[in-house]
Amino acid sequence: MDLVNSFLNFVVPPATMMMLAFSWPALCFIDACEWLYNTLYTTDYMDGKVVIITGASSGIGEQIAYEYAKRRANLVLVARREQRLRAISEKARHIGANSAIVIAADVVKEDDCRRFVNETINFYGRVDHLVNAASLGHTFYFDEVTDTSVFPILLDINFWGNVYPTFVALPYLQQTNGRVIVNASVENWLPLPRMSLYAAAKAALVNFYDTLRLEVNDEVGITIATHGWIGGEMTRGKFMLEEGAEMQWKEEREVQASGGPVEEFARLIVSGACRGDAYVKYPSWHDSFLLFRVFAPKVLNWSFRLLLSAHGTRRTSMMGVGKPVAEGSTARHMMESTSPRKLPAGPITFSQIQTKME
Repeated sequence: MDLVNSFLNFVVPPATMMMLAFSWPALCFIDACEWLYNTLYTTDYMDGKVVIITGASSGIGEQIAYEYAKRRANLVLVARREQRLRAISEKARHIGANSAIVIAADVVKEDDCRRFVNETINFYGRVDHLVNAASLGHTFYFDEVTDTSVFPILLDINFWGNVYPTFVALPYLQQTNGRVIVNASVENWLPLPRMSLYAAAKAALVNFYDTLRLEVNDEVGITIATHGWIGGEMTRGKFMLEEGAEMQWKEEREVQASGGPVEEFARLIVSGACRGDAYVKYPSWHDSFLLFRVFAPKVLNWSFRLLLSAHGTRRTSMMGVGKPVAEGSTARHMMESTSPRKLPAGPITFSQIQTKME
């Protein structure tokens, strides 16, 4: 067996490269034809269809809600901040949504996921798209962490906060040949410093949905949206402080989210999902690093080490979980669309149904 593997190690890589080199033009032509067909003959009109969006209270989730509203979809907006969801639902109906209801829920709790999916079915009778937009990032060095209670919070939101809603909604999506849309990140394969747990969770997430795609075959579509560094809540004044093991939001979380990159990414996600695209990438030039990851990983590692050495001394970015923060540094988390499970919240109840009045 060792002899066979040694032979294959010598023969298979160059043979694969030659096959890929010869087939690449044909593959590009087929992809272009498929994209053109989907663009010309697939409508992105969602009139009458039902879309559940988790993490809809801000960031990417909020912008995705507005994009579906332009397509006259029926929206179910899910997040912990009910008051914020109400304001977004009003704007969505003004933009063009047929109707919009809000449900305060925590996506890392399976019971909450069952509740908002069941109430969606009870009211609309169907689910066509499930958008998992809840995500929580961080910017700390792993060896600076002193309070590991933050670890399950990050993994819960970034992984289980996607898996639980999908698990509950999947039978209803199979009935409508619906689609699951996933908010992933380029960090799932491109290693970036100070994002170790976030990258691990996103890698698990992408592998989970790639596997699920094979299991459900054509019964349910899956669109994995991968973004690089785009202006999110960290760059818009929305951040949270770490006090011991409790995550506390500052009032800056209510600053209005706006800006080209997030809105453009949301537009691409919804357009790609409506066309039936398996992957949406923004910006797409990040894929060039994949060649280095596969064929020259040492070059990629050297590049990051060079950037780190040029950046200067290391500073933790989360108060309470690392060593003392260097003077002048800002303690913040990247937070896209939802708050962590340990945040105090009011009673989780099904919000008043709000239907567009015209």
